[in-house]
Amino acid sequence: MTESPVALSVSEVTSLVKGTLEGEPALQNIWVRGEVSNFRRPSSGHLYFTLKDDRSRLRAVMFRSRAQAVTFQIEDGLTLLVRGSVSVYEASGEYQFYVEEAVPAGQGALYLTFEQLKAKLEAEGLFAQKRPLPFYPRTVAIITSPTGAAVRDMISVTRRRNPTVNLIIIPAVVQGEEAAPSICQAFSDAQHLDADVIIFGRGGGSLEELWAFNEESVARAIFASRIPTISAVGHETDFTIADFVADYRAPTPSAAAEVAVPELRSLRETLTNLMGRGSLALKRRVTHHRDRLRLLVQSPALTQPDRLLRERRQRIDDLLQRAGSQAAAALEKSRQRLQVATAKLDSLSPLATLARGYAICTREDTREIVRDANSVRQGDRLLIQVANGTIPARVTRRTDKDGNVPADEVKQAQLPL
Repeated sequence: MTESPVALSVSEVTSLVKGTLEGEPALQNIWVRGEVSNFRRPSSGHLYFTLKDDRSRLRAVMFRSRAQAVTFQIEDGLTLLVRGSVSVYEASGEYQFYVEEAVPAGQGALYLTFEQLKAKLEAEGLFAQKRPLPFYPRTVAIITSPTGAAVRDMISVTRRRNPTVNLIIIPAVVQGEEAAPSICQAFSDAQHLDADVIIFGRGGGSLEELWAFNEESVARAIFASRIPTISAVGHETDFTIADFVADYRAPTPSAAAEVAVPELRSLRETLTNLMGRGSLALKRRVTHHRDRLRLLVQSPALTQPDRLLRERRQRIDDLLQRAGSQAAAALEKSRQRLQVATAKLDSLSPLATLARGYAICTREDTREIVRDANSVRQGDRLLIQVANGTIPARVTRRTDKDGNVPADEVKQAQLPL
């Protein structure tokens, strides 16, 4: 009988296909260009559409969290440049493109170049250097077009805020093919000036018009500047590579001038306020020390030194007398403790026992104490220690506690000598 082949379920096959697609690097985090069709936005906020070209179609989905970042209107017929990954929607078994980011194809190439250069320069550390701006610059260099509205705005704001600041305008082309080399040359020229800060930028415009400030050469010229820099490119919503490299980004050219140049009137008011506060603090300090000096001059230590010395001398005498009394009491207490300890030692001393008529008997040769009469024999030599000396002795006979001579001693006495 032929065995039935092992069969996979539809879900298992779909899961295998999904795993294969998601494990393929060539299908993950890629850019795709296509025309939008069948676009719809349901109440969930997700975007569903089809990307097509003249030969194929690709279903795409952009979830609400990503779709909220889209700043333009997506509609059928629009050509998009989208970034995302290919996977499988298991419920229908269809593969589709999951979109993470979308830009109009007309700006897509520039946008992609912008993102790639941004990632490269950030990895090199060009965005990490942020130097503090000078508090009171005497000279401000401005790199911009000498005929644009931006330079007029910056000059007007600077003159209004602080007419004593010296402005140096360094002309530069800020749009077109010649813009990047011109801006780089302007930064090179600025390094030879005695400027405290550099403002560079221009008025607003399209991505293409602002593109000179996205060039790598301009970014490196800004980073190489020994003078702190302020970026003032376009409007508040415009971001360029130069903004990330600069030490400070201002939303507009006018705002850059306000950041760089402190308002003279405000500085004078602050200085006047600080001088007043300093003068008041100094007066308070002088008054405080004058009062302390007056108290010191009036103190008994200076007006009646003899009285103070007498009081201190009497205090010393009292302390010495108290110390002597405490020392005598401690000495007497120690003497009493010593007498008690001596009495305890005397009561435990073997000499006291001997003084009461007792004796200590030891063997003469080994100095071993004799504790049992049966441990000695006739002829043994002993030492008998009494209170005032030692008596040598020789055993001639021994008896038990009743005074009887032990049998072995009797037998030994009967033996002929």
